[in-house]
Amino acid sequence: MLTCSDRLPAIPARVAIAGASGVGKTTLARRIGETLGLQYTEIDALYHGPNWVPRQGFLADVDVFTREPNWVTEWQYNLARPIIAERADLLVWLDLPAPVAVTRAVLRTVRRSRSREELWNGNVEPGIWHALTAREGIIRWALSTRRRYTRSVPATELEHPALTVVRLRSQAEVESWLIGLRIPA
Repeated sequence: MLTCSDRLPAIPARVAIAGASGVGKTTLARRIGETLGLQYTEIDALYHGPNWVPRQGFLADVDVFTREPNWVTEWQYNLARPIIAERADLLVWLDLPAPVAVTRAVLRTVRRSRSREELWNGNVEPGIWHALTAREGIIRWALSTRRRYTRSVPATELEHPALTVVRLRSQAEVESWLIGLRIPA
């Protein structure tokens, strides 16, 4: 597993971003896409149908976009993770501290619920009370699932020896790593 100061063996063409809710997976995926010219696919938009019902075509859509020569997406959803890991060149693990993730998730939830921002397929954020108290609420989800990555990312790295894994533990490491990722002109 590489850290923020380690050089990548090659410029990646297929990138997955792992981490708990609120760490900045989507933001980093977009930034990597812009930096490397990779097509960004937001995996939540493929997964969530109207009324938050999982879409039947989710895995077929994941299969299609991960067969493309270049892409970046979030490493989410247990059913999709094996497909993504098998086809990715690089897995970036955002392992930011829990207080950072929770603060970001709360702020994002408040902003989205106040603005009634449409997320995917007509869905809007249910609100901060839901995020804090519901079993599937994003804050509870972020806290209850973050430790899973300490097992799943190293296991995935062992299962896929050609997959380069980078672990970033702070926003400063993310920024430093992104600077090193830039393609020379």
